[in-house]
Amino acid sequence: MLKNYLIKNKITLLGIVIGAIGGLLYWKFVGCSTGTCPITSSPINSSIWGGLMGGLLFNIFTKDKKKDE
Repeated sequence: MLKNYLIKNKITLLGIVIGAIGGLLYWKFVGCSTGTCPITSSPINSSIWGGLMGGLLFNIFTKDKKKDE
C-alpha cells in the first residue's frame, strides 16, 4: 500500500525533497541578517517553505488518471 502511494506520487515527493534542499541552501547562503524575516530566519521554516513550493511546482507535471480513462 505504501509502495503504491510512493510510486504514484514520486514526482511530487521528488519536488518536496528538492524544494526542501533548495530552502535550506537559500537559508544558508542568502538568509536573513537581522533575524526578523519569518521564513528565512530559521533553517526549519525555510526548508518547510521550500518543500511546499517544490511539491506544488512538481505536482503540475503529474498526469491525472481520471482524464486518461
